[in-house]
Amino acid sequence: MKGMNKQSNVYTIIYIIVLVVVVGAALAFTSLGLKSRQQENINADKMKQILASVHITPAKDSITADFNRYITRSIVVNDRGEEIEGNAFDINTADEAKKPAGERALPVYECTIAHGDVKYILPINGAGLWGPIWGYVAIDADGSTVYGAYFAHQGETPGLGAEIEKPAFSNQFEGKHMFKDGKFLPVAVVKTGQAPANGEDYVDGISGGTITSKGVGSMIDNCIGAYSQFLKNISER
Repeated sequence: MKGMNKQSNVYTIIYIIVLVVVVGAALAFTSLGLKSRQQENINADKMKQILASVHITPAKDSITADFNRYITRSIVVNDRGEEIEGNAFDINTADEAKKPAGERALPVYECTIAHGDVKYILPINGAGLWGPIWGYVAIDADGSTVYGAYFAHQGETPGLGAEIEKPAFSNQFEGKHMFKDGKFLPVAVVKTGQAPANGEDYVDGISGGTITSKGVGSMIDNCIGAYSQFLKNISER
């Protein structure tokens, strides 16, 4: 643009266009450079959440190593409990949870902890008051008893619905059962002091977080329900 009148409108327009192109290219290059690191962080966070359901809290620099150590097998099953093709870790479980049970690809993380005890970790997804909620439920090798649970949320109210992420809520699930007398009856979430009419095991919901509590109950019913035949199958081994 040498020799061009810098006070002209043409100069100004050309200058802006060049500036936008240069800045855009720089941002695109930076984004590409950071993409792999961002994905690594997302994967590490997911691994950490999965391990939390079996009461394992890895150090920041050993998340992947601990995940590979304890998650000894991962598979994908259908609602009939049959193993199907797929990479369990890469499945978008939030999308799968919206499909009819018969169309879902269901990830299962087989975790081997102390003394060779095996737990089956199942992802769950649903909706709270203000946005998505999700978690992981670890089931004993009997296919029914809850060993541990982890819950998270995107935007629930602090001090109310957001309390689902606290151990005070998730620890209630330990020792509860998903089957009663051979019938699948997922753990219910109810108001404190109440009990479900069907006799299923239950936990107390969050005080002041009724809608979020109902959301947790619904996603357990919807998501764990799709695994009911798989759980029945492992209980018969």
